[in-house]
Amino acid sequence: MARLGEIPHTPYYGTVDATPLWLVLVGKHSVWTGETRLFEELRPQIDAALNWMEQYGDFDRDGYVEYDCKIEKGLANQGWKDSGDGIVNADGSLAEPPIALVEVQGYVYEAKMEMAKLFRRCGEVERAAELERSAQTLHEQLDRDFWLPQGYYALALQGNNRPAEVLSSNAGHALWSGIARPERARPTAEQLLTPEMFNGWGVRTLSSAALRYNPLGYHLGTVWPHDNSLIAAGFKRYGLDSEALQIVDGMLEAAAEFGGHRLPELFGGFAREDYGVPVSYPIACQPQAWSAGAVPYLLTTGLGLEPDGFNYQLRIKRPMLPKYVDQVEICGLRVGRACADLLFSRSGDHVAVKVERVQGEMEVTLQL
Repeated sequence: MARLGEIPHTPYYGTVDATPLWLVLVGKHSVWTGETRLFEELRPQIDAALNWMEQYGDFDRDGYVEYDCKIEKGLANQGWKDSGDGIVNADGSLAEPPIALVEVQGYVYEAKMEMAKLFRRCGEVERAAELERSAQTLHEQLDRDFWLPQGYYALALQGNNRPAEVLSSNAGHALWSGIARPERARPTAEQLLTPEMFNGWGVRTLSSAALRYNPLGYHLGTVWPHDNSLIAAGFKRYGLDSEALQIVDGMLEAAAEFGGHRLPELFGGFAREDYGVPVSYPIACQPQAWSAGAVPYLLTTGLGLEPDGFNYQLRIKRPMLPKYVDQVEICGLRVGRACADLLFSRSGDHVAVKVERVQGEMEVTLQL
């Protein structure tokens, strides 16, 4: 697109969420590997990313990372829903910039919490405490400004900090990141699993009751596997296991209807009872990296795998198996410098876990 003059320069960083998500990835990498080596090697880039969120991402100093495209041919929307009409109001109008997306605030919160852990581990206690205070302030602001009387999080705050009061899948990302207050988790999950949001296969990007709903609109009612994998993990994080499993089951059943059992980038938001099979989006990428990553992440969520490489532990938290799957075997799962072979088997209403082999130092614990 750069060579065709469709975007203003190469490379084009038309995204506000990649920076905090990269920091989250650095943090997650550390707990799987039990090392701070990557954090230390990338320290200049990590400091730059944290500075970007404070100095450039929050350009109006209201405490939120937002965007407002100022260049010709730039992206009007710069979150993962980056289509021009992807961020809307209840009356069907487009949200007005600057736009602070609910999920982006969650990513920023999680990024600061993950980096605080690593700074503290490396002896920089004051820097860690500063990040934790900043994250806590954001946590409190988000609940005050984004939570709606309707019982869910606004899609975004727009110009003059007015909420975009539509029910969207973005709300589920607030659970994934941990920024949601515990008492907000169940109402959010209940809203996302209503027939207006859950089409039988997965959570739609936008409620079918919204004026802008379109079951084949790119971000206006379709179902995205990666989106659903994050929502399922958010449900599990807040102890909503059966709700998480509903999404895991739906996604895997949808995969079985596509060639090679390969989930596409997205598919239509039509209700399952309408056609019996997920309706393909005409130009969905298949394969697509996000969707390819969704399946192992859904499995990680369902099985409840929580690594702690620094303490040589793998916690298995309330394991669940999808419908029609009675056994899953994982070989060579690495935590720190050790690896394990695990067998998960359905046993009545529960899932039994057998540790078949451990190579290296690793303690495997089970929490039911």
